[in-house]
Amino acid sequence: MNNSAWDHIIHQFDLPLSNPVLIFSLILFIILLAPVLMGKIKVPGIVGFILAGIIVGPYGFNLLKKNSAIELFSTIGLLYIMFIAGIELDLAEFKKTKHKSFVFGFLTFSIPILIGFPVCYYLLGYSMLTSVLTASMFATHTLVAYPIVSRYGISRTEAVAITVGGTILTDTAVLIILAVIMGAKNGGLTTAFWVQLILSLMVFTIIMFLIVPRIARWFFTKLESEKTSHYVFVLAVVFFSAFLAQLAGVEPIIGAFVAGLALNKLIPHSSMLMNRIEFVGNAIFIPFFLISVGMLVDLRVLFRGPEAVIVAASLTAVALAGKWLSAWFTQMLFKYSGIQRNLIFGLSSAHAAATLAIILVGYKAGIIDDNTLNGTIILILVTCVVASLAVEGASKKMVL
Repeated sequence: MNNSAWDHIIHQFDLPLSNPVLIFSLILFIILLAPVLMGKIKVPGIVGFILAGIIVGPYGFNLLKKNSAIELFSTIGLLYIMFIAGIELDLAEFKKTKHKSFVFGFLTFSIPILIGFPVCYYLLGYSMLTSVLTASMFATHTLVAYPIVSRYGISRTEAVAITVGGTILTDTAVLIILAVIMGAKNGGLTTAFWVQLILSLMVFTIIMFLIVPRIARWFFTKLESEKTSHYVFVLAVVFFSAFLAQLAGVEPIIGAFVAGLALNKLIPHSSMLMNRIEFVGNAIFIPFFLISVGMLVDLRVLFRGPEAVIVAASLTAVALAGKWLSAWFTQMLFKYSGIQRNLIFGLSSAHAAATLAIILVGYKAGIIDDNTLNGTIILILVTCVVASLAVEGASKKMVL
């Protein structure tokens, strides 16, 4: 083999990697190995993907750079997370416990914001807009630990049902706040803005909940044998809904979430289509997104001075305190046991999908700075671990 051939081979491994086949192979190996390694130390796979992104990203070993291909897959993964959050909600269970879910939803939405806003505005010295956005992030939660309660067979219990119901309310309310904040950032909250937002959201809602389900029902009935077409149709609905949400003046993630709610009753949880939706999302799109989030993180910021550490510690403490107090007040109101309170706290304390969505939108819009972004990633790592341990412990006690 001559020198030019050797040079060509060696250049394939120049950092950051540029060969698309090699890049995709590396990402697939990360998706394969990260959950296995994290499982050994009883940590959710979501944490492993983010850590892997930090390691291979531009602020780690610089194996990968944020190019347009990774950006595209990242966007798809983010929308997919929000879609799955909408389509997996058990609406029948939510209706049974809706009054308690509303109470818990109100508590787990308002308490974290009431604690978080003063901390952001007075302690961390953020602007009003940044403080409102960061505080709203504390109100969200992602059911990262839900597979644990499924494994223990207690997913139908009331404590789990009201927590899932509260997720609908908190995430929807926070996404609306996000739309208002982005409106304020882009041109002020004028009367015209509110009129346009309300009218466009009404049109968007009519399309999503009246027109889309009818088209979907017709499509699933007429093309019953075309199983591949069903999945492609669902994907098309998700991304078209995200585009419609953009036209309506809100973030695409709201469109993806609403698409999940609109198709919720048409796609049974035990169906082959649901299995495909979850399989492709969990195998490719969502891990891709989580790895790309890790690539944004520059942990060196934590060693440049006390400010980044203070921000990370403050955000994490507020996030956990707000969710624990919400669970405690819920326990007092409904006379729940300590085990049920710990279960509610564990399920509602993990910050992942919606939190990432909000912070990334704020970061790209220039509302959130590097310290807050890095602090939020650390918050996600810590809360996911705490949530998993709390739910594991409470589930064992409940089964016993």
